[in-house]
Order: sequence, then C-alpha cells, then structure tokens
Amino acid sequence: MDKTQSYIQTNKDRFLNELIDLLKIPSISADPAYSKDVHATADAVAESLRKAGADVVEVCPTAGYPIVYGEKIINPELPTVLVYGHYDVQPADPIELWDSPPFEPVIKKTAIHPEGAIFARGACDDKGQMYMHVKAFEAMVASGELSCNVKFMIEGEEEVGSSNLAIFVKENKEKLKADVILVSDTGILSNDTPSITTGLRGLSYVEVEVTGPNRDLHSGLYGGAVANPVNILCQMIASLHDENNHITIPGFYDKVDELSRDERDEMGRAPFSHEKYCEALDIADTHGEKGYTTMERASIRPTLDVNGIWGGYTGEGAKTVIASKAYAKISMRLVPRQVSDEITELFQKHFESIAPKSVKVKVKPHHGGEAAVTPIDSEEYKAASMAMEKGFGKKPIPIRSGGSIPIVALFEKELGLKTMLMGFGLDSDAIHSPNEHYGVFNYFKGIETIPYFYHYYSELKK
Repeated sequence: MDKTQSYIQTNKDRFLNELIDLLKIPSISADPAYSKDVHATADAVAESLRKAGADVVEVCPTAGYPIVYGEKIINPELPTVLVYGHYDVQPADPIELWDSPPFEPVIKKTAIHPEGAIFARGACDDKGQMYMHVKAFEAMVASGELSCNVKFMIEGEEEVGSSNLAIFVKENKEKLKADVILVSDTGILSNDTPSITTGLRGLSYVEVEVTGPNRDLHSGLYGGAVANPVNILCQMIASLHDENNHITIPGFYDKVDELSRDERDEMGRAPFSHEKYCEALDIADTHGEKGYTTMERASIRPTLDVNGIWGGYTGEGAKTVIASKAYAKISMRLVPRQVSDEITELFQKHFESIAPKSVKVKVKPHHGGEAAVTPIDSEEYKAASMAMEKGFGKKPIPIRSGGSIPIVALFEKELGLKTMLMGFGLDSDAIHSPNEHYGVFNYFKGIETIPYFYHYYSELKK
C-alpha cells in the first residue's frame, strides 16, 4: 500500500480543503427550510465520488432526501465492500453556544487535538468520517492498489430516522449485494488507544402526553383540588426507576442476557479514569444501575432516559397556572435480544397502568431499532483489527457502544451482511452539541487506515 499512502501524503491539503467546503453546506435534514442545502450536499457527494474514480454514480430519489449510490467493480470474483455513511447533519441549535458559526468551519488547536480540530456542524458526525472513505477510495484508485470492489450508499436522513433507507435497501438488494458493510460513524477510545465498536444498543423512542382538566386553570382557585398534569407526569417518570436505578417496567429485562465475567473483564481492559470522566462532564459523581461499572452501564445494559419534558408556563415572570397538559420524550436504549416494538408495547402498557384516574395518558411511539453485535472471530473483524493496528501501531480493543445505529440491524436482516464499525471520532468531539469538532489527526488517520482494511480483507477472503 506504499503508493496509496504516498498519494494521501501528497494530497493532504486538498483533502482537508474539500472537507471544509462540504461542511459549509447546512444539510440539516430535520428542518425543511434547509431542503435546498440537503439536496446540494447530495449532489456534492455524488460529484466527489465521480472525481474519486467511481464508474457508476447515481443520486437516487426517495420520498424524502436522496441516497447517493456509487460503485467501482474491478473484478466480480473479488470481495465487495459496501460503504455506508450519511451527509445530513443535526440542527446547530442553540447557535449562541457556538464559539464560531457552525457552518463556517475553522481549525483550532485544543488540549486533545494539539495538531488542530475542525469545528463545524457535521465535522465528525458524519461528513468528516464519511468523506474519509471517499478520499481513501480515491487514493486506492489513483495508485492502482484497490483490491476489492466498492459500493457506496450515502443517505441524507440518518439524523431523522432513516425511514426511506429501509425502503431503498429492500428494493435494491441486487444493487447492494456485497460481502461486508463498512461504516465510520462511531469512534475510538483515544488517539493513542485504538478500538473497534463490536456492539450497538437498540432504541425505543416514545412521546407521552398527560392530560388533566380541559383547560389551563388558576392555581389558586383550583390548586389542591384538581390533578396537576406536570406534577403527575414527574411522579410517573420518577417511578420508572427503583432505588437501585433498575427499570421497573414489568418484563423489561426478560430478554436481557448477562455477560460472562470473562467478557466483562475483557471490556474492562479499556482505559478508563472515573476522575477524568467526571471532570470532563463537570459532575461530582457518576450515576446508574447498581452492580455495574460506568462503562458497562453505558454499553451492555439497557437504559431509560427522559430527553425532554414540558408543560405549563415557561416564559418570563410568573403565571399562576395549572396546565391542562404535560409532555415528555423518553428514549430506551436496548441490548441484544430486546426487541424495540416489544419494549415500546411494554412501556405503553405500564405507563398507562400507573396513571391515576384524575388524568388521561397517551403514548406515541416515534421510532426504534434493534441492537447489533459483530463477532470478533470473523474475517471482517480480523481485517479491521489488522488495519487499525497497522494505522495506529497498536492492536485495537473491541468495545461495545452505548449508542444506536438502527440501520446496522436493518442491513443484517435485509442484506444478510455484518457491519464493521471503524470509527475514528472521540467522545469529546461534541457531536449533536454546540462546538462539534473533528481532529485533523483523526481525519487523516482514517484516510490512511481504511485502505489497509481493503488489503487485509481481500487477503483473508482468498
């Protein structure tokens, strides 16, 4: 891979400038006001694939935003790698908390990134990580060292649930035939401790509505006599965990497998400082299910969290009111064997059952997805592990992530393919938050490492 690596070194400045140009486009899929920008980003990604050497590039329309498809088939007898990524980004709100405008990328040095980090919405999630694959592909094609067939599927709705991706996958199984799916939408433990994500949690996301009186009431005239939906909602939510932070929904843990002591010990090899973890988050202590470490709580155990809660008067000054309605958004992260639809049903049944007669309750399911695990004895994992070791000079640690990428389970169900999650971001990159950033080191390390995956994977598949 010497020619590929030499090409990367020669073109680093251009690779960085091209990413910066892509980050300038506000491809916010959640806000219709940015529709033109999302479509423009799809076109930009398609053009980058053409320039990189793809023989076929299509901007495939969906009921929502388009999916960019590209391919280069060098030999049908060789293995095929299907690269997945997304070009849409989260909203940048709250804008006032950004140190620099979210769509005017700047490179600044930080304690973690002394060589500089690119500050912009989408820098890490997922434009920066997706674009690594385009540039790695370009380098392999230009150097004549591409050893696998390559297909790209880059969508524009990941941040809003990927509802049209499922339809596209089901309708294009022949087009998407491959041997493995390669994704960079995760991270590593640190820049000197490489890791590979081998597991993801699933997700059940719901919205609840609690209704009391048929209108807002004066809290002096009616207080104490009529149920306050905000109070009731808070009480109901509080009851969803017991004193050991164990979720109280009947049947919630029925399909949760306990990992063996050996497996937990292997996970425990990952470097972790409780003190630094708390310091980074400005908290005095961690919090979670009794009997598990912080890392275990955030990866191999299911959770239930309130993501938003509102009701009543929240404006300036005072307004003495008992609100007619109160609302909350609740997400449950799931582990392997838990089924999102079943958990949603269990939640709904339980939440309705604990409501007092003085209020009415509605549970509205939003979206969900299943957990996924990649065996560490598979050819794709071995190739990824060797690639990371070659790129970083250290053997990577297999870790399970607490996050959810529902499409991973979708790919396995519909295409029968395992997904390798070779991410290069860091937990400190502030994805989905103000001041999102991505290390320049990480961007180039990804471009340099990805070609080794193709090399080792083609060798293992012979």
